[in-house]
Order: sequence, then C-alpha cells, then structure tokens
Amino acid sequence: MAKVAELLADKGREVFAIGPDEPVLEAIERMADKGIGALLVMRGETLLGIVSERDYARKVILRGRSSAETPVWQIMSAPVTTVSPRDGVQTCMMLMTEGKFRHLPVVDEGRVVGVLSIGDLVKAVIEEQQREITELQRYIAS
Repeated sequence: MAKVAELLADKGREVFAIGPDEPVLEAIERMADKGIGALLVMRGETLLGIVSERDYARKVILRGRSSAETPVWQIMSAPVTTVSPRDGVQTCMMLMTEGKFRHLPVVDEGRVVGVLSIGDLVKAVIEEQQREITELQRYIAS
C-alpha cells in the first residue's frame, strides 16, 4: 500500500491556509475559489487548526452567526490530527474514519508539507486494487 509521500508526489504539496483572525466569510470565499472543502488555520508556519465547510454549516449557519464578523478561530477544529510522509494510506483512512473528518494535514519535522483529502485516499486505494486485479489476471492467464 502507498505511503503519504507517494500521494503527495502525485498530487502536489500545495497548502491552502488562512489566519485565525480572518473572518469566516474570507475562508468560505477562499475555499470556493480553490474548489476545496477545508483550509488549514495557520499563524506563520504553525498549524493551529482546520476549518471546513462542515464547521461553517454547523458553527455559523445553524447558530445564526455572521460570516463577516466571526473570526475563523472561533469555529476551527483543533487540535488537528496529522500524519507524516512515512505513514501509509491505511493509517490515514483509519484516522479519518475514527475521527469523522475528511482532510488530513501532513507534517514532517514540525512543518506542514501537504494535505490529503478522503478523495485522495480513495483514489489511491482504487488504483492499488486495479493494479492487483491486473496482476492476478496476468497470473491466471499465464
């Protein structure tokens, strides 16, 4: 099974983040512009939390708060579960399933080096299964 480092090599290591004092409206606009479902909340190089569309729906919309006036730190999820580039896909899927979240920051030596989504992991599992099926078909045919 693939390692996180391999997934990041294919996907890229671009990280989208927002500061904790920025308004939630800015976070939602940034997610929409980038076509993503979550942003890391960072102060400089320090990972403080993560804010997702789910956080917005549950902690702003359902509570009648103002997106323009509520700072990100008030709705972010923290502390954040992270993985290292050496972890495997299975570990990531287990953490996401148990924690019921869809985005997983990758941290190497205290520095954020990427983010994986549940979609990235599902894609990796499907590709691995397809490789195994192909190998089994070749074995059976020979």
